[in-house]
Amino acid sequence: MTSDGSEQVRGARARDPDALIRRAGARGNPDHDQHFLVDDRVVDRIPTYLPEDADRSHVLEIGGGPGVLTDRLLGVADRVTVVEQDRTFAEHLRREFADEVEAGRLTVVEGDALEVDLPEFTACVSNLPYGISSEISFRLLPRGKPLVLMFQKEFGERMAAEAGTSEYGRLSVSTQHYGDVEVCEHVPREAFDPKPAVQSVVVRITPRDPEYEVEDEAFFLDFVKALFTQRRKTIRNGIRNTAHISGLSDPEAVVEAADEDVLRKRAGNMAPAEFAELAELAASVGR
Repeated sequence: MTSDGSEQVRGARARDPDALIRRAGARGNPDHDQHFLVDDRVVDRIPTYLPEDADRSHVLEIGGGPGVLTDRLLGVADRVTVVEQDRTFAEHLRREFADEVEAGRLTVVEGDALEVDLPEFTACVSNLPYGISSEISFRLLPRGKPLVLMFQKEFGERMAAEAGTSEYGRLSVSTQHYGDVEVCEHVPREAFDPKPAVQSVVVRITPRDPEYEVEDEAFFLDFVKALFTQRRKTIRNGIRNTAHISGLSDPEAVVEAADEDVLRKRAGNMAPAEFAELAELAASVGR
């Protein structure tokens, strides 16, 4: 354990973040959503948030930048694949970690993480570009692997929110459909260079099967999305008003078949399992 209580990353050769950025020959560009971690203490802790039993044989990192987190991941993983869109940083990573690349322990994929073919991986640890957090997350979540991801504070807290809270919404239900979500650490703006305009959080998502069953996952997620567009209205009115989003052809049949106590609720007070039960009913009588 280190003096601040975090587990020491395997390997004693941790590179200095500022030196890595200097050797990259380019600074982070806020216009391109590039904010690099420079606080050693935060960087050292991030890999330790993986579940203890997580398979670390092949860790995926989205957005390697100058390689600050990449360096720490190489200390705990057998193999790392980094997806980096910026050519300057991709070339820097191959140069900086040439020994690891040659040994087959590091693969640098140059391209857009929303478009490239992602490899099979056993876990993902990343400081994500915040502008594409949602799209990236929902590309990763269906893979069913442990995720430790950095998000804008409000986004991460919505992911982990419980029913009945102001932060709870479509993002909460959709994320918790795939796993248990925990906010592990709040990260101040000062931990980054350049400093972002927002606070950040590290979120751990541990995959698990939901406590309910849905026959059509795509319909379930669309149904949740639809009802949260009417979150201030009752579920009864939400079903009636959002057939163009949910894909229901007969929303009135769903209203007639649903339990009255459910119809009086609002989306923000519906637990994921309640959404699932209602979605199954809607699929059976309303499509």
